[in-house]
Amino acid sequence: MNRTQAVRPDVRAIAAIRPVRPADQAALSDFFAGLSAQTRYLRFFGPVTPTPALLHQLSGGAAHIDAVVAIRGGVIVGHAMAADRTDPKGARMTDIGVVVADAWQGRGLGSALVRALVAGAQARGVTWMAMDVLHANPRVLAMIRGHWPAADTDVSRECVSARIRLPQDQPRRPLARPAHPAGPAAGHPRGDSIRDHDHSTRRRRDGALAT
Repeated sequence: MNRTQAVRPDVRAIAAIRPVRPADQAALSDFFAGLSAQTRYLRFFGPVTPTPALLHQLSGGAAHIDAVVAIRGGVIVGHAMAADRTDPKGARMTDIGVVVADAWQGRGLGSALVRALVAGAQARGVTWMAMDVLHANPRVLAMIRGHWPAADTDVSRECVSARIRLPQDQPRRPLARPAHPAGPAAGHPRGDSIRDHDHSTRRRRDGALAT
């Protein structure tokens, strides 16, 4: 992955990044409720307010999901998720979704969240990453061009769909999930560039592939 040489403060000094926990659902609800309408639109392709079923997904409520959060002062300021799947040709893929609180965009948090997802996907043996990005989200489109110039892209009237091959240089591991209390079955979600883009979005509004 090519990374632009932007000078940024150490993200670890801004927020801690960790896996989502079952106990995070209430905090996630507050986080998404606090996003601006535009940020939610870019994240979910619409003015979505997460339902309990979607929050279950966003908090990692299915075995094929990897979800992480950025925490600042005990408050969630960023969220990202990767939803694994197998494409029609049998390739292992993951669909990425990420969003950063409006006040914290442009500080590298989205980049750090995506890096965490990519590292986890590589460790699971995933070979491709996919993102759908609205044309109204130029920062994420610029991120894809800058960091993955060889990405396969398909342009529709609504969005750009990018498919990115991941190098397999990480030891493989299964997707480990914390135990979740019984609840509605669901999948789950994870721009700010991989350096400074704060949200990319996935078009399925049930959240399973939302980016």
